[in-house]
Amino acid sequence: MRLTTKGRYAVTAMLDLAIHDRGQPTALADIAERQSLSLSYLEQLFAQLRRGQLVSSVRGPGGGYQLAREPGRINIAEIIHAVDEMVDVTRCGGSGNCQGGGQCLAHDLWMGLSAQIHDFLESISLADLVEKPHVLDVSALQDGRLKKVRDERTEAVASGMRGVGP
Repeated sequence: MRLTTKGRYAVTAMLDLAIHDRGQPTALADIAERQSLSLSYLEQLFAQLRRGQLVSSVRGPGGGYQLAREPGRINIAEIIHAVDEMVDVTRCGGSGNCQGGGQCLAHDLWMGLSAQIHDFLESISLADLVEKPHVLDVSALQDGRLKKVRDERTEAVASGMRGVGP
């Protein structure tokens, strides 16, 4: 199956965005920090997700990204497709030239499996995932780690400033 990290990261970032939707834009830096993803890579992914009309962007201070639709109206297959990923278990990309320019014996099997995977991903919305208790537990742990890191940074800055002065 050819689902690369690009598709996985896009789904993870969109799920993070859905979980943290408070009616205000979410900064990509926050998603990057919570999910341990590269900010520049997320910027590239979100440009594609915006073109796919899955997110909208807000510029300026307090800006960031928001879901373009309700989480229940965005399915996982759409997210993967928006970042130019395909869920395809064939070696030929579905073109049927898998063995010396012709179809291999198992071509129809792999095409059917690809269709099943696509249908499965299409049947799951972001809302379905957000409602899973385990997903919310993991998100709460990530939020706790992020708060701890930010508190430590704030303390370090404050400690450094206390040593500065006349």
